Amino acid sequence: MSAEKTKDKKITKKKPVTKKMDPDKKAKLFEPIIEKVTVNIGVGEAGERLKKAETVIKNITGHKPVETLSRTTNKDWGIRKRMPIGCKVTLRNKDSIEFLKEALSTRENKIADYSFDDEGNLSFGIPDHTLFKSQKYDPNIGIFGMDVCITMKKPGYRVKHRRIAPRKIPHRYKVKKEETMKYFSEKFNVEVIK
Repeated sequence: MSAEKTKDKKITKKKPVTKKMDPDKKAKLFEPIIEKVTVNIGVGEAGERLKKAETVIKNITGHKPVETLSRTTNKDWGIRKRMPIGCKVTLRNKDSIEFLKEALSTRENKIADYSFDDEGNLSFGIPDHTLFKSQKYDPNIGIFGMDVCITMKKPGYRVKHRRIAPRKIPHRYKVKKEETMKYFSEKFNVEVIK
């Protein structure tokens, strides 16, 4: 009898419930964000001058710098392979945003359009570390310039760097130069000079 009852009943499959994504959330998926900010001082030699550069970076960023090593030997400049010639700090999350606000103010919130590359990253230089409000000139240290490199990404870039099953980034997820310009003009009030 139980077999006859199941034949009479019609088995209906339930349709899966799909939620429509809020347009604001969808727009945030394609909005670029700052992945990291790298602050670099190139000295060209090891020793006393490199130690002074490390103290400058540590005072400005509040993080301990890492020495950068030369990749080749150059006898004209007196550089050996694997010789420390500079120092750098990588900043992420809140630290990077706080540093960027101060670094962009040293440039009066103006950046040339050639500072943006085709992949949406941004690089600019600061000629004098005493331009920062927290820094004052010290004759024992001297004056150091630095390079600031900002790497941009969109959510989903982890696919490229993960260890298991890495994949190429789809074209729509790649950051474009115009998107980065728009991001910095809205978030940091940066004026892009052409």
